[in-house]
Amino acid sequence: MSGTHTPLHAVHVAAGATFTDFAGYDMPVRYSSDLEEHHSVRTAAGIFDLSHMAEIDVSGPQAAQFLDYALSNRLSAMEMLQAKYSLLLSPSGGVVDDLIVYRFGAEHFLIVANASNREVAFSELLARSADFDVEVRDDSDAWALIAVQGPISREVMMASSITPDSPLEDLRYYRFITGEFQGQPIAIARTGYTGEDGYEVFVPAAHASEVWADLEAVGMPLGLVRCGLACRDTLRLEAGMPLYGHELGLDHSPAQAGLARAVDHTKDDFVGAGMTPVGPTSSRVLVGLVGEGKRAPRAGYAVLSSEGEPIGEVTSGALSPTLGYPVAMAYIDSDHATPRHSLLVDVRGSHLSVSVQELPFYSRKKVA
Repeated sequence: MSGTHTPLHAVHVAAGATFTDFAGYDMPVRYSSDLEEHHSVRTAAGIFDLSHMAEIDVSGPQAAQFLDYALSNRLSAMEMLQAKYSLLLSPSGGVVDDLIVYRFGAEHFLIVANASNREVAFSELLARSADFDVEVRDDSDAWALIAVQGPISREVMMASSITPDSPLEDLRYYRFITGEFQGQPIAIARTGYTGEDGYEVFVPAAHASEVWADLEAVGMPLGLVRCGLACRDTLRLEAGMPLYGHELGLDHSPAQAGLARAVDHTKDDFVGAGMTPVGPTSSRVLVGLVGEGKRAPRAGYAVLSSEGEPIGEVTSGALSPTLGYPVAMAYIDSDHATPRHSLLVDVRGSHLSVSVQELPFYSRKKVA
């Protein structure tokens, strides 16, 4: 398979990973089995290569004001070493990309965008920066990103050779700290995309394999396993977390996707303010669906009313490894979105009975 390689590609090849193309990258889809990797994250910990994600550096005297204008929420209100989920909206109010913004200083932010949107996110931010005293730079190739997710993730991190600048046990959710690994500067965040507690390590690309090997060496005796994209998808689906290109896109507003909280309408002016996408799906909202048995709704399947009328479409679906029954996310007409409402999914001509459920399907027990 040809494609762009992350700095950890040779490590994955040596570990016997199976690869797939994702946003132009050769990414490990699994190492052993999807189920084993999924359950390991729920019960112990998994290690993921996220180095395909885009890192966009924003700095300058007007960096905060610029981000308030360019993105959906009020980034100028962020504390130092805070992370915040945000949206890059189109002028008409659709979602260009969903992002996480990290504040390193009064005039310095780092934006992590989806790999598939690296170019469009960077070009959009660059264009919107024209009237601000700010520098926007694509630093994606300079960084590798390694995630450790699961109940024992803190134990794995604390056993590693990573040296944080402040105690890891004091790191709160959606915050990050700086540190070093064998003299190299790193950052450690606590956000996650699996529904479990965990950490993300930003490391200079040239030293990614050393950090990965160190985390494996201390983590595998504790139950850490290598994880690919397949289990990452079922984990995020159980946790009700949207994926760009499935639940998020230009055709749906943040409110339709259940992300109204990520938009601050008290700001004076920002791209996408006051607008909502218009079209045949503009009245639809994102819901969870649950079924019985082992047949799972899949992306693209039509959702029908109990009378058989088309009312929506599945965006993601799978047989939940944790819960043991089918789960899916779908956009459906809002008047059918009441929890426990009975619906049908058209599976190649046969009808699968489902009911509406509030997201998420799975929630971990919270810890400090």
